[in-house]
Amino acid sequence: MFGDRMARRQLRHYRRKGPGRATRRLIDAVAGASAGVAGATFIDIGGGVGAIQHELMARGTARGTSADASPAYLAAARAEAEARGYADRMTYVEGDFVREANKVEAADIVTLDRVVCCYPDMPALLGAAAVRARRTLGLIFPRGTRFMRSGVAVVNFFQRLRRHPFRVYVHDPDQVEAVLARHGLSRSYLRDGMVWRVLVVVRDGPSLS
Repeated sequence: MFGDRMARRQLRHYRRKGPGRATRRLIDAVAGASAGVAGATFIDIGGGVGAIQHELMARGTARGTSADASPAYLAAARAEAEARGYADRMTYVEGDFVREANKVEAADIVTLDRVVCCYPDMPALLGAAAVRARRTLGLIFPRGTRFMRSGVAVVNFFQRLRRHPFRVYVHDPDQVEAVLARHGLSRSYLRDGMVWRVLVVVRDGPSLS
């Protein structure tokens, strides 16, 4: 599902049109939080073809880590970084972030763009991400509305009919913020669209990592 064909298609779309609306809101909100992004380091979890990575580097971040379970997406993100001349300032980590997190150093900024909805164990994923965020964590995830839950149930029904293992998850937004709060992060930005919630949290005290 997240193979070479999809990666090439999404990279072409990004090159033509840039980040989508929700992603751009997340980037702007992260850039406006805490001490901004100039000279900062970041971890982009489930970063796909690297839309957030490319935009953050264009805004002056120093170094970054791209973590993704799809080797095709990592290759696409690296190819674009090479074309833009900053691949030597990136680290690429392949695999389930919860399992690979111990290989990743903490960073000023951590982002998860439509990643929480692909992972069954939300507390484990956000916990692994949160302890590596020194200043700011931003994420996009589905709103917990009845409409969203019904839509996801239909998607998952057809996935089962196809015998495809991929599932979509709508985690309770209050529980999402509760997990982040347990790791010392509190809300600084919230914006709801029809489908997606854009949330940015900042660290209240010293980093836990």
